[in-house]
Amino acid sequence: MTTPLGEDFAGDPAALLRWYVDAGVDETIGDEPLNRYVTRPAAPAVAPAPVVAPVVQRAAPATPAPPPAVAPVDASATQLAQAAQTVDELRAAVEAFTGCGLKQFASRTVFADGNPQSRVMFIGEAPGADEDRQGLPFVGVSGKLLDRMIESVGLSRETNAYITNVVFWRPPGNRAPSDEEIASCLPFVTRHIELVDPAVLVLVGGLAAKTLLAKPLGITKLRGHWYEYETPGLPRPVPTMALFHPAYLLRSPQQKRYAWRDLLAIRQKLSETAPA
Repeated sequence: MTTPLGEDFAGDPAALLRWYVDAGVDETIGDEPLNRYVTRPAAPAVAPAPVVAPVVQRAAPATPAPPPAVAPVDASATQLAQAAQTVDELRAAVEAFTGCGLKQFASRTVFADGNPQSRVMFIGEAPGADEDRQGLPFVGVSGKLLDRMIESVGLSRETNAYITNVVFWRPPGNRAPSDEEIASCLPFVTRHIELVDPAVLVLVGGLAAKTLLAKPLGITKLRGHWYEYETPGLPRPVPTMALFHPAYLLRSPQQKRYAWRDLLAIRQKLSETAPA
């Protein structure tokens, strides 16, 4: 006879067993009663299998490999960056720098694009395949979307916008750059901001926002708010806004309305900080 419980778990004995365990059942019984007063003969002893020692083959000692090359410490990057007094000098310092491991895999150094005299500076994450080929930031599909986004509020990389990244070389396979790779480039990024001295700083994507704002939050929590970016080399704190990365907007077009609000806020901030 099938019980209601059996109907619930028909075809799924594993689920039935889990239900029994949850109900407190800790042992099972058979269909026939067991007389526990009857002494049963012990099972015959089984001789253990002989233990065979494994045969170990010893390999010939290998020739020790040479120690890996040690990249320059971050202090050298800081010294090189601080020595640059112009954007062109900083570009030359970045192109000569060998302390970031990404450089050996990249085709070109991706430094910046646009007008360094602009009042707004955009900082993205890392170059992709298109950027690596052309040596310019944001030139792929997501870069075209960024161009349309900034043009919608009266900005253009040809005239009044300046664009760079927190990393100057493409990570292999377009993976996210590691903390060490970001740290090796960060002194140059900091000096880059100081030399451009923008009126407004826009951090494109979660990685750029978390790195430069030093806040362990996702982009959805960082966007939509104004922050202040400051260093000893800046004459004043710079109003800073985090913006959804255009690659994310291509995957999640429903988020474009929030990006549009942020772009309007950036345009308003630029008008408020217009030079006298």
